[in-house]
Parts: sequence; C-alpha cells; structure tokens
Amino acid sequence: MDRDSGEFVGLITGAQTAVLAYIISLGFEHARAKDILQETNITMWKKADTFEDGSNFQAWACRIAYYHVLNHRRRAYREQLVFDDDLFDYLAERQEQRAASVDVRESALQSCLGKLSDEHRALITERYQPGASVQAMADVAGKTEAAISQALFRIRGTLQACISRQMTQEEAV
Repeated sequence: MDRDSGEFVGLITGAQTAVLAYIISLGFEHARAKDILQETNITMWKKADTFEDGSNFQAWACRIAYYHVLNHRRRAYREQLVFDDDLFDYLAERQEQRAASVDVRESALQSCLGKLSDEHRALITERYQPGASVQAMADVAGKTEAAISQALFRIRGTLQACISRQMTQEEAV
C-alpha cells in the first residue's frame, strides 16, 4: 500500500487508540506507551508496502507494536522486575484476540446504527460530536435536558440490545 495515500493515513489514524490500548495492556504506563506508539507509527510508515490490502490493519499494527514492546522490555529487564516471557506472550495473545473482537463490535455498532430511525441516529451522532453537550442539544431542539437525556438513554439501550444480539449471532456462526 502507498504510505502517502489518504487511505493508509486514515488506517494509521484510526488504529491509534486501539494500538495505544494494546501497548498499555502489556504493562506500560501511558507516557512510555505513547513513546512506543510513536516508534510503531514510524515503523508502520516505513513498512507500508508490506501491508496487504484487505487484511486486518489493526492486527498488523499491533504485531509491529509487539516487537517494539519486546525491545523496550529487553532494555527494561536490567532495570527492574518484569513479566516472565510466558505471561507476557499470554497477555499479548489475549490482547490480540480482544483487538479482533473490537472490529466485530464496531461492525455490529455500525449495523445497529443503520437500523435506528433517522431522528434517533441524528440524535446519537450529534451527541458524540466533539464539544457537544446535552444542554446545547436541548437548547437547539427546544426541549428540556431531561427529555434529551432520556431519549439518549433509550437509544443507547436499543443499540446495546442490538449489538448483544449481533454478537451472539456472530459467536453462533
């Protein structure tokens, strides 16, 4: 894949939160994890041509992060007590599995959002815009904050039930 393409930049940008969470879950505090994430980003950028279109970008990114984490662990080994290799490998494997389930949950969320009425989907979309607040939404809609909060509560419940059903169906397949 061309690293200068908007698609590749979008993939890297979209994976930042998940890769950072993956690194933190392997035992690094936030500041060190962000440093490792930046090293991972540089490697992903350099190795963009090795990513295969259509494959799981997040899994690819986490695998690169895994090797950077290993390098940091080797350096830290002399400084302090760290997880033994078996525990570390177990944690890494579990987090990779969880990362894969995030894709399934994201897909289920998108599907369930599509099943909402246009009004409900707009309300949820508006609520999760940067800087949005229930108070501002209520002012624009001419409703009380309580009415908007109650509507959002019900919509979230509908989404949660729909996602749970889809996840159960996915597991059964």
